[in-house]
Amino acid sequence: MINMETINNLEKLHQATRDSALFILFGGEHCNVCHALRPQLANMLAKHFPQMQAVYVDCEASPEICAQHSVFSLPAVKVYIEGMLITEDARAFSLSELQQRIERPYRIWLEQQD
Repeated sequence: MINMETINNLEKLHQATRDSALFILFGGEHCNVCHALRPQLANMLAKHFPQMQAVYVDCEASPEICAQHSVFSLPAVKVYIEGMLITEDARAFSLSELQQRIERPYRIWLEQQD
């Protein structure tokens, strides 16, 4: 399982967004769905996207980061590859559909890394 580093610094998040393939989970301490979803997403990333960096942003602790990223409902995910937003979801979403939307851009990015 991939460990999702918690980020609470906007500049650090922007730097990570620009530099690589990045998966961001926006959640909250009091969001039960977020807590249930986090290990499922970590497993999906470890199995299908092992080179992708994964981070967690607690919107209750860092509301300015969530506002900057236009996240107003939880849970929310955003996937970036070298600064480009690949996909995003919020509230209720399908993990299999999310995985499918990430696969092609991720594969292309991996091929460019060689």
